[in-house]
Amino acid sequence: MKERYNPHEIEEKWQSRWAEARIYEAEPDDREKYFITIPYPYLNGNLHAGHTRTFTIGDVVARYKRMLGYNVLFPMGFHVTGTPIVGLAELIQKKDPETIRVYHRLHGVPLDILYSIQTPEQIVEYFSKEAEAAMKSIGYSIDWRRKFTTTDPHYKKFITWQYNLLHEKSKVVKGAHPVRWCPNDENPVEDHDILRGEDATIIEYTLIKFKLGNEILPCATLRPETVFGVTNIWVNPKVHYVRTKVNDETWIVSEEAYEKLIFTDKKLELLGEITGEELIGKEVENPLTGSHVLILPAPFVDPGNGSGVVMSVPAHAPYDYLALRDLRGADLTGYGITEDVSSIPPIPLIRVPGYGEHPAVDAVNELKVKDQSDPKAEEATKLVYRREFHSGVLTETTGKYAGMAVSRIKDILTHDLINQGIADVFYEFSEQPVICRCGSVIVVKIVENQWFLNYSDPVWKEQVYKSLGDMKIIPPELRVDFENKVDWLKDKACARRKGLGTKLPWDPEWIIESLGDSTIYMSYYIIAKYLPGIEPEQLKEEFFNHVLLGQGTTENTVDGTGIAPDMINEVRSDFTYWYPVDLRSSGKDLIPNHLLFFLFHHVAIFPQIYWPGAIAINGFVSLEGEKMSKSKGPLLTLKSAIAEHGADVTRLYILSAAEHTQDADWRAADAEATGKQVERFYRMAYDIIRSDDTGELKLIDKWILSRLQYRIQETTDALDRIQTRRAVQNAFYLLMNDMRWYERRGGSAVRERILDTWVRLMAPFIPHICEEIWEEMGRDFVSLAQYPGADPALIDRGAELAEEIIGSTLRDIEEIIRLIKIKPRRIILYTAASWKKMILKKALLLKKEDALDMKTIMSEAMADPAMRVHAREIPKFAQKIITDIQGMDAELMRSLIEVDFDETSALNEAREFLSRAVECDIDIYNADAPVYDPQGKSRLASPMRPAIYIE
Repeated sequence: MKERYNPHEIEEKWQSRWAEARIYEAEPDDREKYFITIPYPYLNGNLHAGHTRTFTIGDVVARYKRMLGYNVLFPMGFHVTGTPIVGLAELIQKKDPETIRVYHRLHGVPLDILYSIQTPEQIVEYFSKEAEAAMKSIGYSIDWRRKFTTTDPHYKKFITWQYNLLHEKSKVVKGAHPVRWCPNDENPVEDHDILRGEDATIIEYTLIKFKLGNEILPCATLRPETVFGVTNIWVNPKVHYVRTKVNDETWIVSEEAYEKLIFTDKKLELLGEITGEELIGKEVENPLTGSHVLILPAPFVDPGNGSGVVMSVPAHAPYDYLALRDLRGADLTGYGITEDVSSIPPIPLIRVPGYGEHPAVDAVNELKVKDQSDPKAEEATKLVYRREFHSGVLTETTGKYAGMAVSRIKDILTHDLINQGIADVFYEFSEQPVICRCGSVIVVKIVENQWFLNYSDPVWKEQVYKSLGDMKIIPPELRVDFENKVDWLKDKACARRKGLGTKLPWDPEWIIESLGDSTIYMSYYIIAKYLPGIEPEQLKEEFFNHVLLGQGTTENTVDGTGIAPDMINEVRSDFTYWYPVDLRSSGKDLIPNHLLFFLFHHVAIFPQIYWPGAIAINGFVSLEGEKMSKSKGPLLTLKSAIAEHGADVTRLYILSAAEHTQDADWRAADAEATGKQVERFYRMAYDIIRSDDTGELKLIDKWILSRLQYRIQETTDALDRIQTRRAVQNAFYLLMNDMRWYERRGGSAVRERILDTWVRLMAPFIPHICEEIWEEMGRDFVSLAQYPGADPALIDRGAELAEEIIGSTLRDIEEIIRLIKIKPRRIILYTAASWKKMILKKALLLKKEDALDMKTIMSEAMADPAMRVHAREIPKFAQKIITDIQGMDAELMRSLIEVDFDETSALNEAREFLSRAVECDIDIYNADAPVYDPQGKSRLASPMRPAIYIE
């Protein structure tokens, strides 16, 4: 161990040592197993800070479980199927200037390599090597024998087996499905093809058909149940609308909506134009209730959103309520409207806890929203919609739907309305506009005769609900989100015409979609290490049926595949040992797609004993406050972060930047500050190892050992909950502060003992530096050492109280000296009188019983004859104590109750330290009998807060 910390030298050394010793290559044995997986990266670029966060969390869990004694399998593969890599190869072939700039400047690809790329396969080869090297360079404890890419011939056999099985189970069916479509290229588009709006998703709206004579004004809504509460229709008077024949009906919609309808499965015929002004003042019929409502003017209606015609539900939509209110006193006689439309009564249809009949009105009043332009209007809208969705119930206004939960009604009601011919479906993007790289506006197109996964099947969904109910979701509050996403999930297209991937076995004109082939690949990791000895043609369905599902016999599988019986038995044995996945750790963006599909496919294919055990979710990463983008920038690659800061600093910083679903923001200055803390840890360890610390345990030694137990407890609890930020705070930053105080106080006897625990405590987070220190201490791999457990016998609350009063007293003295700006000649400390300690203890006990108030504490105090001599002083002091206790740390309260603590002895033990710290003599007296008290300061002393007199 060198005196100076050199991160790259240390990290390369230990990565090489781990690889040579093969310590992360997991094989079944007698230990309890732990199988953790993280999403394999998509290889259309280098790994970035978002990958770094998700992958490092997974590695910390893997290392922690390994040190707890589990047999841990932590594998990795690479995702390459789909169209983005094909599109990237085409752009590179064309030497597209922007693509060359992005991949050279942001992804760090040398120009000679970029210009040499001619095929998608070359991109896969380049970025798979880069990704593996990057993951090794940050020290991930991955079993690399199990790596694969999703275009490997063996993997294609696995996907073929999976889809044949799903087809047999009627989970894959044929129909029409909406896709993102470029009208210019006449092709579906994927994320990489999108210049702007890559995060936009396709949302399914319900179109409610309001009748205007023989014509229809369709209103797009995400909340079809609110049709029962419609009081009017909004139309923009300045917008040009069109009449169009849609199948056998005549619709009036905005020009923008007409352009979108062209790409649906409907037959259209343009009939003519009509202005919004012409529509206002007319009445339309609500197709569900039969009521007639006015069409009113609304400049806020966006013709590019939905159909350009909006239904108004003021009881449950704050904007609608505000829009009607804002029309109070408006002159609408030009539209033939003479009544005061602001007095149109809201129609309630949803009952929500905490709100009255009209939740929108209550929310507007609660937030004091002025008008439609008030930013608080959006806040009110989100508040109402969220509460109604999660806890709202439909009222008698909705007829047969009364009593149903709002969260469950959409699919049921939309289905009923469509069957009655009074509604339709309209697809729209979640954000506008979405622009193709060619410059065209992307639309939603219905593609006919497409294969899709039947995720809407209620029986299949019930299995997923059961799986969710039996598994752990981290953080727990996301369980509702998962359940809601399952509830809303529609059928999903599972095949496309172009791109990399596996052909649909029964219809080879189609290629299985990239999310569709990445659902149960966790099971493939178990097989992957055996594949060098197996030809792709041998991986027939009977092989997968036997080793993954236990169907058939070894003999039949041997006959059908030609694979040796020992290998078949070994693969089957491995699978039954490792499966199911114990933890799937992933980013929150994958909740509505990949993670749902992961659950759906597992419950469809595997018996219940192999369903996933837990899912953990983390947030995104931004860069200096800006959202990262692989295609436009800014971008921080994993490779560049390590080159700049080193692996351990990168790990520690990203782990401590945020917790669970909170988004992290990578700041270079903060990463540098983390680097300085890691160097301090290294230097401290170096000094400890070279010191000869011996001697009897003093109070400060007992204190540091006690604090260490709390740090271990908190770190362990945090890791069990996958709270990496909290874990790092306790294992590193707070313990570092403890050690600095310990050394300042002159502690030394247990430094090496502390270091032994500290290195093991930190090994999952910064493994390279911990290995270096551990080796210097004469030990083998710390990555395989036992993770420290707390020893309750070492918790010494008396020692902790002593250091609490010593530290706080020193701070008080230093603050007084700073204020008076005079160098003291002598300082006298007065500890609290015994009667004050008795009052404090009585107050703490009452607080513990939730009975602390002035009357009770005075009653108890006056019942003690010894306290009556202080009757005049007790009320004021008791009032102060009641206030102090309200903000007191629970741990301190417990210690003050349970420990018979002598403040005077504790301060006397630290007298030399305090004297050195303030550079003058210090005397310590108890307020019960102060030897010297010229200004009567002793009467001001409180428990744990000595009075201070400075000469």
